[in-house]
Amino acid sequence: MPTLDLRRSVVPSDLLGADERTVVQEFVDEQIRPIAAELDETERFPREVYAELAKIGIFGMTVPEALGGTGASPLDYLFVMEALSYGYASVADQCGLVELVGSLLAAFGTDEQHERYLRPLLAYDRTCAYALTEAGSGSDLGSIATRAVRDGDDWLLSGEKIYIHNAPVADFALVLAVTDPEKGKRGGISVFVVDLDQAGVTRAYHEHKMGQRASQVGGLVFDEVRLPADALLGEEGKAFGYMMEVLAKGRLGIAGLALGISRAALAAAVTQAGDRSQFGAPIGVNQAISFPLATVATELRAATALCAEAARALAAGAPDAGVLCSMAKLTASEGAVRHADTAVQTFGGSGFIRGYEVERLYRDARITRIYEGTSEMQRLIISRALLPRPA
Repeated sequence: MPTLDLRRSVVPSDLLGADERTVVQEFVDEQIRPIAAELDETERFPREVYAELAKIGIFGMTVPEALGGTGASPLDYLFVMEALSYGYASVADQCGLVELVGSLLAAFGTDEQHERYLRPLLAYDRTCAYALTEAGSGSDLGSIATRAVRDGDDWLLSGEKIYIHNAPVADFALVLAVTDPEKGKRGGISVFVVDLDQAGVTRAYHEHKMGQRASQVGGLVFDEVRLPADALLGEEGKAFGYMMEVLAKGRLGIAGLALGISRAALAAAVTQAGDRSQFGAPIGVNQAISFPLATVATELRAATALCAEAARALAAGAPDAGVLCSMAKLTASEGAVRHADTAVQTFGGSGFIRGYEVERLYRDARITRIYEGTSEMQRLIISRALLPRPA
């Protein structure tokens, strides 16, 4: 009977050929997996890895080639996120951040913003952050307290952002701020491109996280930061619409990341089930071990198919693409937590010990149910598509 090769991604792709897929997977095996444990232990930001990923065209997968991107499809992006996460989720997380920020800059930025921010970002000469979350707002954009007020031709930006990916290391950030409190989130919120080395910007703290520890997370405080008129990204008051355009792609990316964690967990558990013996036989001959692994393998293939469907819908501009991306993110992230748990159980006591891959995967998986929209938010989105609210 043929065996399933868990070393290679089964996520399909549109434009990436076999050679290009092989380049990505070999990079993961040779450059990412060998240092994953060290990155987790030290929380080090592996800038050298990201520079190499930029060289092979991994950043800005769906950004047009004319702007420095790869010009690939959402399905190609899904493959890359899954493959990178199989190596280490923090590396995939960086790819997802660049994709989100790059997509916003590509779609709504001026020619000058493309040259100053987008192209250097995709070449990884500059590092980005995406500053949305605050103490009182996460999923609810209407609760944002950060303000930008006009001062002549300039803007003065004040507020605090928390749990911001790359805040400790970023060169610039896309910052959401209220520009017209009377209009609320639909018309009253704008996006600004902010250089983080300018006066009035403080990197407030550096968080230490349960998992994905090499992903740098911290706070940003803006104290009447003076921004020129051309710091505005796109049109004033359009931030809510801009976010809606990229959120589906962001959720698809986290779905791919979660698939990668699941595949790594299954691969480690299958190896353990074959290598470890108890009572004179490999533990995998026991159905108490083998049946849960069969369930993981089946759920992983099913989730992969759903994620691929969502990616194709997103590429086609299908009206249900957003809901499908929510389904994909919900299914893959909830699955990653279960699958990492199964892997830990397969390892027994050693799965609870630092230094074992499955212990790290268990920690890395947990955040996938929270960021880019919690599982509860995804269920809300899906339920509203099923049961539309009265007008």
